[in-house]
Amino acid sequence: MKSEIGNRKSEIMKIAVTLAKKGIGKTSPNPAVGAVIVKNGRMIGKGYHKKAGLAHAEINALLGAGVQAKGADMYVTLEPCNLFGRTPPCTDAIIKAGIKKVFIGMKDPNPLIAGNGARQLRNAGITVESGILENECKDINEAYIKYITTKTPFVTLKLASTIDGRIATCTGESKWITGRASRMFVHRMRANADAVMVGIGTILKDNPELTVRLVKGNDPVKIVVDSRLRIPLNARVLNSGEGGIIVATTENRGRRSGIREQKDKKMRALKDKGADILLLPSQNGMVDLKALMKELGKKEIASLMIEGGSTLAASAIKQGIIDKAAIFTAPKILGKEGLPMIGDLGIRRLKHAIRLSRFECKRHGEDILVEGYLNCKL
Repeated sequence: MKSEIGNRKSEIMKIAVTLAKKGIGKTSPNPAVGAVIVKNGRMIGKGYHKKAGLAHAEINALLGAGVQAKGADMYVTLEPCNLFGRTPPCTDAIIKAGIKKVFIGMKDPNPLIAGNGARQLRNAGITVESGILENECKDINEAYIKYITTKTPFVTLKLASTIDGRIATCTGESKWITGRASRMFVHRMRANADAVMVGIGTILKDNPELTVRLVKGNDPVKIVVDSRLRIPLNARVLNSGEGGIIVATTENRGRRSGIREQKDKKMRALKDKGADILLLPSQNGMVDLKALMKELGKKEIASLMIEGGSTLAASAIKQGIIDKAAIFTAPKILGKEGLPMIGDLGIRRLKHAIRLSRFECKRHGEDILVEGYLNCKL
């Protein structure tokens, strides 16, 4: 366990950040956290939060350090908790172990903790310093930050198109626009998300499984937005993976009794197959996505990935629920007869174009991935 490391705070916090990343996709709705304990320039303990309900990063690091923790320094990516949740307070364990200094990456945005954990440590005579690699620590937990402050999930819109912005040919053929390297990365994205969502059009056209079969990880909750409840009872999404299935539909079940009875029968059949049905308000005849986000927050879904469907993509952008976009572009051209990546957004002036901020470009095989953040109101 013991190893020589530098004394610079940022170098040590980088180790904690690397540890924290191991927990991404496994700790929700809790944050992913890493911790390192250092004494006399040597790392004597390290740990990360492995799964919600299990010991926090600080506890795992203290277990590694043992009695040597007395008089040592702790580096932790997120402010230690000071309240009882699924596990006891980390601050109590840190004080009891005799830690001398605690270096914190970022303050916990949870209003029940924010600043209180650090305050308790200071009151116990421990030196506390915050803001070490703060931006890197925030990036790890961007989903947690939004969820804990708004009670709605952090939403990433994933799109894949040709270089001229087409997601399928005019006949609907779309397998595969992008290469295997991109598809494997998307499956990793699914494994890191609490839920993945598609529109009914994608279900009817592609009949996807929405699992993480190409990589190791847990299947996300699968969500189908289906305002008219057209999902076939033999759809693969209803019978694949372990993540569970939610079908989001509208409250309006039709004025005629026959239509209402037919929809009620369909809902019962879907429930028999294990689906959770959410009846939601409609907006322009489609599911109100903002209302859906609130319901998903109640189910402790902190991160959501929207995949495929130009109609759903346009609706999600127009309703302002997208936080981040991940757009894969393949070196292929289909021409104007191909299906567009995003439906009509009603933008008629270039100055109103939606811009990505803090964007990055990466290569995945032959494809290019552009990731950036959205902050738009149409």
